[in-house]
Amino acid sequence: MQAETLRPLAALLFALLLSFPAFAETPDLAAIARTQGTPEIPGLKMVWLSPWGDVAKSHPWRNIIVHQTEGPAGSARYGAQEQHKNPTRRGVMVWVETDGTVYWAVGDDLVPTHGDGGNRNDNKYIDNRPTYRQVVGNNSIGVEFAGNYPDVTRGPTEAQIAAWRVLVKLLRARYGIPLERVYAHNWIDFKDARYCEGCALATMAREWGE
Repeated sequence: MQAETLRPLAALLFALLLSFPAFAETPDLAAIARTQGTPEIPGLKMVWLSPWGDVAKSHPWRNIIVHQTEGPAGSARYGAQEQHKNPTRRGVMVWVETDGTVYWAVGDDLVPTHGDGGNRNDNKYIDNRPTYRQVVGNNSIGVEFAGNYPDVTRGPTEAQIAAWRVLVKLLRARYGIPLERVYAHNWIDFKDARYCEGCALATMAREWGE
């Protein structure tokens, strides 16, 4: 009877041992973040319009700015495609659709036009002394979340939040950006008074921590 009881346990342990090597060989997010090409990112559905190059040759990114676009579901794909055609147009490098799909639109050695010059200096949301005229488009990665049309106060979808949890860690690992340099657009620029653009997502990233 005792032997019969032990057999299922032994089978389970054997299965775990067989699966361990495959698990051990899975690269972690930090390792993936430093690669080139179009890697598979665990936890993300990534559409690569532009592949990663050598991170050592990327633009010296220092910050991340979270944007939200007043566009309907599906607009992230369109925006990313247009950005890919014209990398320096007003827009961002990374776009996130309402279903959580992430579009990498342009190479990270190029600088899209986004942000309004870090012009907020009223300390309404954060201490603006280190951001005023310093956190701007040419030193900040822009991430655009689509879907707050027609109600601009609508928050991100659950799928977008799940994607952001992985994406923000990926961006920080690839470019060595500290957590305190993840900003909402409204924290650093005077924006639409109807809502706080990017505030919920930037707050989540900081609360999630390392």
